[in-house]
Amino acid sequence: MTRHALVTAGTKGLGRKVTERLLHKGYSVTASYYSDEDKALELKEEFPKYKNKLQLIQADVTKKTDLKKLVDETYQQFGRIDCLINNAGPYIFERKKLIDYTEEEWNRMIRGNLDSVFFLLKWILPIMRKQKFGRIINYGFQGADDASGWIYRSAFAAAKVGLVSLTKTIAYEEAEYGITSNMVCPGNIVGKMKEASIAESRKLKDENTPVGRSGTGEDIARIIDYLCDEDSDMVTGSVIEVTGGLDVIHRYR
Repeated sequence: MTRHALVTAGTKGLGRKVTERLLHKGYSVTASYYSDEDKALELKEEFPKYKNKLQLIQADVTKKTDLKKLVDETYQQFGRIDCLINNAGPYIFERKKLIDYTEEEWNRMIRGNLDSVFFLLKWILPIMRKQKFGRIINYGFQGADDASGWIYRSAFAAAKVGLVSLTKTIAYEEAEYGITSNMVCPGNIVGKMKEASIAESRKLKDENTPVGRSGTGEDIARIIDYLCDEDSDMVTGSVIEVTGGLDVIHRYR
């Protein structure tokens, strides 16, 4: 039996490294993308031996109809969904306080980072229950488990802190069905490092990170690979920070 993973925004950035690792480990994978079709198709071109195991679907995670299409087409193609990796999540890079956010920006942060997980769980949990197996991995930020305030990131932080509670609640509610639910919190992984390997990172000194190197997409993919494993069922309801010791949210005073 081949396990199947659904990775939202799984064709670029942190999600790409997750997709690559799971394919290498023998999973079949559905990877969604928002708009960059050329980048998505690169996966098919770079890994031709996995072409029958990789499904690409365009989806905007802020839209309920797109999420439903994503689940339906995934299940139709592979007949199962064993792992749900909620990698996608809108982000506003401009640093500004809550009072400067528009209503549209607020709604996009909540819909894309919290509501999207609700809808995917509503449609995927019944599949996982039937299988008596499931692995759910959500993304957070350093300090999310303690509901830390994050200056200039109020909308994003509010959504992710809500997702912490949802992650833990699902862990309790679905444990009897062999389903685990965890959160991974990446550190300051930016630019090319999102798709870089650990070996590449070790060649570049990062004086701002206590471990001496930047985090990479491979660091996140390794954690997710572990959480998806059949024998990782004792780890559920956990929030795992992958920051290299860097205090991400208190850099700006």
